[in-house]
Amino acid sequence: MIKHIVAWNIKQDAPQDAAQQIKTALESLAGKIDGLIEIKVQTNLVAGSNRQILLDSLFESEEALAVYQAHPLHVAAAQIVGTLAYDRICLDWHC
Repeated sequence: MIKHIVAWNIKQDAPQDAAQQIKTALESLAGKIDGLIEIKVQTNLVAGSNRQILLDSLFESEEALAVYQAHPLHVAAAQIVGTLAYDRICLDWHC
């Protein structure tokens, strides 16, 4: 299995509900992409955090992660995230 973690900051000019929009867009992918086991978005990070939004997801394999990244539903969600967030960091590992 592959753990896929991504974190962002919200753009200053983003609407007040930007975090919720990102959460909705990404969590709506659950059950729609083969190999995606679990997907959660955290928006209640504590003040000392370096990022404001956290995507925590789990995939069956590296191949499943690659399918997810190219999947049209993910691409559409990523476009929403890109309009609202910046300063992306990503970590992937075998678990």
